[in-house]
Amino acid sequence: MAERFGGKYSPTGNRPAETPAAVAPPRPAGLWRCNVLFLSAFLFLFPAFGDGPRDMLLGFAAGGLLVLSSWATREGLKAEAAYDARKLARRPAFPRKIAGAVLTGASLAVGGVIADLGLVYPALFALVGAALHLMSFGLDPLADKGMAGVDAFQTGRVAKAVEEGEAHLTAMKDAILRAGDRKLEARVDRFANAARTLFRTIEGDPGDLTAARKYMSVYLMGARDATMKFADHYAQSRDAAARTDYEALLTDLETTFARKTTAFLSNNRSDLDVEIAVLRDRLKLDH
Repeated sequence: MAERFGGKYSPTGNRPAETPAAVAPPRPAGLWRCNVLFLSAFLFLFPAFGDGPRDMLLGFAAGGLLVLSSWATREGLKAEAAYDARKLARRPAFPRKIAGAVLTGASLAVGGVIADLGLVYPALFALVGAALHLMSFGLDPLADKGMAGVDAFQTGRVAKAVEEGEAHLTAMKDAILRAGDRKLEARVDRFANAARTLFRTIEGDPGDLTAARKYMSVYLMGARDATMKFADHYAQSRDAAARTDYEALLTDLETTFARKTTAFLSNNRSDLDVEIAVLRDRLKLDH
């Protein structure tokens, strides 16, 4: 893995190989509106303590429904951001934002019952609340993206492989937080961007998923395990040598991953099994 490569993507000095444009992790939009929705639950919760048993229980129910609505909506926004960031994506299995709208309407309906407004007004409150929620947050993605005319089995495998890769990156991100070092956190983020570049490449050309998935599995699982071991060790020892070795490992893996992304883009899969074996050996030697 230490051999030099010529051309645009070869390492220069101590810098890693130039990568294709990095893909930032998806960031949900509108999360502040979820916070407003969550805080509005206290308009029902606080007054409930001064009411009778019936109104208190209804107030708790209305507030709880708004809290659930805020949580469901937030998860829906996260799922939508991940959907938008991918070239190939399945619609969310459960429409969380729509569920949030229903819960908001139900909460306002319970509020109308607390005020003894009969049946008509609570129903109107529910409809207006659900409509305002949908106007603020929109609908969930209701159709698969990028899968028209493409083999459903193959695209399903691509989507699953990307989800597994994202899970490994999330585990790395969580693990490095234990080290308590912002520079290392930023370094892992840069590493994750290189991985996501390959994810997007595979989504655009899933024809050789078997080879790519094998490489991603070894690469990301090894990086995840190395990060967990390093974070636990560094949090206790602040070992500068271990930090240097870990950063060097990330740089080597990132450089190799950038090269492999270029290889997939150019349909050059030669010696992939050899590189996977070398990568396994490197991870064993370093950790």
